[in-house]
Amino acid sequence: MEETEYEKLLSVVVSVYNEEQALPEFYREASKVLKGLKWDYELIFVNDGSQDGSGKILDELSQEDLRVKVISFSRNFGHEAAMIAGLDYSQGDGIVCMDADLQHPPECLRAIAACFDEGYQVINMVRTKNEDAGLIKNVTSAAFYRLINAISDVHFEPNASDFFAVDKQAANVLRTSCREKVRFLRGYVQIIGFRKTTLPYEAKARVAGKSKYSLKKLFAFSVNTILCFSNMPLKLGIYAGMFSALLGLAVMLYTLFTRAGAPSGYATIVVLLCFMFAMLFVVVGIIGEYIAILFTELKDRPVYLVANTRNLKEGLEKGTKEPKQLK
Repeated sequence: MEETEYEKLLSVVVSVYNEEQALPEFYREASKVLKGLKWDYELIFVNDGSQDGSGKILDELSQEDLRVKVISFSRNFGHEAAMIAGLDYSQGDGIVCMDADLQHPPECLRAIAACFDEGYQVINMVRTKNEDAGLIKNVTSAAFYRLINAISDVHFEPNASDFFAVDKQAANVLRTSCREKVRFLRGYVQIIGFRKTTLPYEAKARVAGKSKYSLKKLFAFSVNTILCFSNMPLKLGIYAGMFSALLGLAVMLYTLFTRAGAPSGYATIVVLLCFMFAMLFVVVGIIGEYIAILFTELKDRPVYLVANTRNLKEGLEKGTKEPKQLK
């Protein structure tokens, strides 16, 4: 078969955690789209400590198609760690991060490649619809972005997701300068600058399985994000102190004008003490959260640990979509 030369390489990074039912369909859909592009490509699957048959499926795909590259973690490190690993190992001129459950439509890769061709360096994919999200998730997601935009110095695109694309230069910034242990990768993508554009997409229903993010995990993730991108919670102590001082002044004036005796003011004193101690503990708790993040960064433990890889050491010959045999 005649081989076609391609000047640019597109790396598609796919995080995988217990996706054995979705992987074959994702591979078929993504490969169909990628083969129609005017780009060379590689599919980098990051197996984030899956406990099902995902690892076996990825091994089979990597043997059948040498453009499929696999990074297997020693345990589950989380979705963001998987994306970071994919960025670290990718060789592409353009890099796309997406999920394997087909909620991030592979057909969007055409539009992403076109944006790269136009010279864009950062491409934010913004959900216009999510077929799997219920009312609670939609409401809390909208509230989270309103809150973070209100208290942060930077602006985040509402409904932005972990589906995004960056060119080689922007990816290098994420590799070298955004290595926090407690992080919000989609936020970093939005604030690093460069020539940026936004593409809308509709998140489809999951092909199989269920979301790996419980409400508890989403809440913890939201708290970490707020603490990483805003110092406003630390200023709550100042505002709480001012409010308590004004409240104390009001109670003092009330006592002076009403000449309330000790027995009648007992309840007021108890309420004030409880209120001020509650505010104090809230502020101490917030400071504790910031200290916990600092402690995590100081420990400097690795973001992820790789157990093994497939098709990454030798690599593929760049320039053709016909896979070569490894030597």
